[in-house]
Amino acid sequence: MVPKLVTIERHISETQRKFPQATGEFSALLNDIALAAKIISREVNKAGLVDVLGFTGETNVHGEQVQKLDEYADAIVFKALDHTGRLCVMASEEREDIIPIPEKFPSGKYALLYDPLDGSSNIDANVSIGTIFSIYRKISGGERGLLEDCLQKGVEQVAAGYVIYGSSTMLVFTTGNGVSGFTYDPSVGEFLLSHENIKIPKRGKIYSVNEGYYDRWDEGMKKYITHLKQSDKETNRPYSARYIGSLVADFHRNLLYGGIFLYPADEKNPKGKLRLMYEANPLGFIVEQAGGYASDGQRRVLEIEPEDIHQRTPLIIGSHDDVKEAEEFLQNKR
Repeated sequence: MVPKLVTIERHISETQRKFPQATGEFSALLNDIALAAKIISREVNKAGLVDVLGFTGETNVHGEQVQKLDEYADAIVFKALDHTGRLCVMASEEREDIIPIPEKFPSGKYALLYDPLDGSSNIDANVSIGTIFSIYRKISGGERGLLEDCLQKGVEQVAAGYVIYGSSTMLVFTTGNGVSGFTYDPSVGEFLLSHENIKIPKRGKIYSVNEGYYDRWDEGMKKYITHLKQSDKETNRPYSARYIGSLVADFHRNLLYGGIFLYPADEKNPKGKLRLMYEANPLGFIVEQAGGYASDGQRRVLEIEPEDIHQRTPLIIGSHDDVKEAEEFLQNKR
């Protein structure tokens, strides 16, 4: 029996038909992102064979060394989308300021924020890495996009997703109506629907955190991790520790199997380490659409009012009941 083959383009167009008022512009934008993902995937998969491994010698806005593939992925996303007339502005985790659409190209209705290659410090070790993106509607008044179009709460996102480059390349995204996953088949050059209507379990058995930072944590965080290691049949404890150190990879595993990822505030990073606009908000939107939850330890991530496009935040994300329980410990209620 021939299986049903649903490409990402078909899935997007069939979803669009449910909205008679849709112009197709948003659908085309998602297809543009899929194209950029294919090109980045090609380079990642042959990284050890060509001169794209290692550092460029430059540092980014965060003071981090820039990998050659970081620079390449950033340029590919921009070039795949700058001329389409669908975006009014872009912002990249690799660049200090917002990225205007070149004057020679038309301006559109949407703003795109992206982390071109999350986890890039793991490239040389052949660990799974990814691209994360977030889309907002234009809210400023002029023809061209402004900073305010990028500085919106996570609840205002109209789409978010990530691409994970691992043993296979997968694109996972949501437009606010559930979460779908597509696996790239290089033999036909298409992303094919492989994970329909992804739902994260209400509670998992995995926790993902860098325990090397234990001494930097506050007492609530220390108590929570100790709690996860204690036996309790009712809550399936003890939990298993699984930490890759690549946010997209850790998040993807927990999204499919259930669990919790934690990058809390600590003595060295009192405001957290991860980026609100490029990492926490898009993954928070995805996990909530799958039935999970994202918190900074005190409040829902998607409700945080952003003040800077490179704003940092603590992030506790994953299965709903696990994250809510972690909040209780971090708020010293347990």
